[in-house]
Amino acid sequence: MESTWEGERVRGLNEQEQLFIGRVLDQKKILYSIAYSYLRSETEALEMVQEATYRAWIKRGSLKDGQRFAPWLTRILINCCKDELKRRKRLHVTARVQEGSGLQEMTSDRKLDMERALEAVKPKYRQVLVLKYYRDMTLTDIAEVLGKPEGTVKTWLNKGLKQLRDKLRIKGVQ
Repeated sequence: MESTWEGERVRGLNEQEQLFIGRVLDQKKILYSIAYSYLRSETEALEMVQEATYRAWIKRGSLKDGQRFAPWLTRILINCCKDELKRRKRLHVTARVQEGSGLQEMTSDRKLDMERALEAVKPKYRQVLVLKYYRDMTLTDIAEVLGKPEGTVKTWLNKGLKQLRDKLRIKGVQ
């Protein structure tokens, strides 16, 4: 009798694991792009996605509404990225080594200019821009993910767009 109960428990855990993994895999490209926008390194972005997945698995019991999985996971990822940036700052790491995998994506000059300009935008504004335009999130969802009022998110979006325009204008791209 006891072995039957154990089998059901293991089977239930496997289903739970499969559901979790499936939901994470559905978000993997989005999560990577967000992490990359923070860390600007393919290796570190992949590492942060892995760390966020681990933290989400550990804290999966704290998710109250399963329908909010994507914003919840995105928030965990953003916190992981912020933790990494704080760690870098504490260690005074100034030089980042970017390793190429041999598979370099051909990038247009305009895209490079946009990435450089986005990199120069203040981090709090950049995260709103990335979530809005790379992730196609609504302002309400962004406010929920960041834990900020919607009005603050709108303000940050407008200020971020202004900074981005100014950086691109200085660069001569329009």
